[in-house]
Amino acid sequence: MNPETTPEQKPDHVGVDTVEALVRAQLARALGGRRGMAEAAVPGIVFTVLWLSTKELQWALIASLVVAGAALLMRIVQRSSTQFVLNAIFGIGIGWVFVRWAESSGGSESDQALAFFLPGILISLAYTVVLGASCLAGWPMLGFMLGSVTGDATAWHEDKQVVRLCGRLTWVMLLPGAVGVLLQGPVWIAGHRDLIDPDHAVIAILVLRTGLGWVLRIGSWSAMIWLLARNATPLQAPVENEPTPAPERGEGVL
Repeated sequence: MNPETTPEQKPDHVGVDTVEALVRAQLARALGGRRGMAEAAVPGIVFTVLWLSTKELQWALIASLVVAGAALLMRIVQRSSTQFVLNAIFGIGIGWVFVRWAESSGGSESDQALAFFLPGILISLAYTVVLGASCLAGWPMLGFMLGSVTGDATAWHEDKQVVRLCGRLTWVMLLPGAVGVLLQGPVWIAGHRDLIDPDHAVIAILVLRTGLGWVLRIGSWSAMIWLLARNATPLQAPVENEPTPAPERGEGVL
């Protein structure tokens, strides 16, 4: 073992010899398991339930933040990854900014509650556009994830088989967000313009996000696992300062 490398610094791809195995490992880390999914979803559910039952917007925001804060404290105590809790807290913070924006624009409390969900829709839209554009440009985003692990950000693009695999996976990865935007966006607009009751729009968005949204994500992940199970593309990390093999005995040197 290199004396400068500690166990904590061991590269993520040690013991992984195919692109498919590496992507599976990275996806497992990115998803965070059931706990990570709960930490991402529960604060939004708490906000919606309290808002609909009490009509107290501030208390709903505070309660969702308290739930996320408790989850963060537990993560810190257990010395485990805080990524998913911090994502939830960031979402609450951005939602609070949009709530204040709706309030300053003269919106009712129902309009403010609806504004809480707008950042999530916009982030999903941006996420979908970026991933789709990367595929259309021939540089699928998932390939850069491989590059960050192997140590060369673009070497994966030289292998067309890897490019095709990453392209398929990236398209599948963006589908849940794209469907979410297509369904939640019109509902948000209808609630914002009073075409439907804003409270009903809040409920519909929550159902689409935490109900149908997770069904779509699970379906997407299942499809990705199926794609990853079909092939075994060798993973080749760049080799630095590779020595030139000496000529065999009897061979001349020009």
